[in-house]
Amino acid sequence: MAVSGPDPLFGLRNNFYIGAYQAAINNSDVPNLSQEDAVERDTLVYRSYIALSSYQLVINEIDASAPTPLQAVKLLALYLASPNNKEAAIAGLHELLGDPAIGSNPILRLIAGIVFTHEQDYNEALKHTNAGGTMELHALNVQILIKMHRSDYAEKQLRIMQQVDEDHTLTQLASAWLNLAVGGSKIQEAYLIYQDFSEKYQMTSLILNGKAVCCMHMGNFDEAETLLLEALNKDAKDPETLANLVVCSLHLGKPSTRYLNQLKLSNPDHTLVKRAASAEESFDRAVQTVA
Repeated sequence: MAVSGPDPLFGLRNNFYIGAYQAAINNSDVPNLSQEDAVERDTLVYRSYIALSSYQLVINEIDASAPTPLQAVKLLALYLASPNNKEAAIAGLHELLGDPAIGSNPILRLIAGIVFTHEQDYNEALKHTNAGGTMELHALNVQILIKMHRSDYAEKQLRIMQQVDEDHTLTQLASAWLNLAVGGSKIQEAYLIYQDFSEKYQMTSLILNGKAVCCMHMGNFDEAETLLLEALNKDAKDPETLANLVVCSLHLGKPSTRYLNQLKLSNPDHTLVKRAASAEESFDRAVQTVA
């Protein structure tokens, strides 16, 4: 049996998974890549730009002759760039998915899963991701199933990942997500995973938010606030940091309006923004009823 050599994209992939997006971009010049690896490298780089909200750069640089995975990434950038683009991006995805020659491409299925998860159409997302095939697809399945409150099915996906590679960064992350969803004594296990990441890798907003959410679940709001303010220093517009700061500030009895206003500006579709708006409407209705 042939022994495979070292994975030339390991470092780039890992930076992307832990949320070190600029580091992924800066260290993407990997020499002597096969054509397949070069395409994967480009998808990771462009997805890193998307994570940094540089949507237009991705839309401009990927032309019509680019391979299927890059076309899918371009549609993700288009989808996230503006609410006006959403219908066109989803129509473009359906067109690619409906082509028997390319419809089963794993990156295309992954992007479809991400977009339909954004749409909160979880059944449609699973239709494309459920077959798995890559660690990212399995990890996305775990996220979707947690959102559907099906921790039992999420655990089955995690077991598949553990059988493939128990130490894989995505396996560890998926384990932390599931531990947080299950709660109770599992919160400490999730915290230890993020703690291990913070010792092994550069500290990113993703790792800091993971640790902070664990702290909040354990009632350690002061520690959570310290971690979240550190995350805010790294990225002042990160929606998860702002949303977690709103929740943390409320528990500490501190003003949270500024964080919520920042979140409204940077991410008007965020669940917390919609919930706050809904609560305000309910309050206004109640006041009118009393009046």
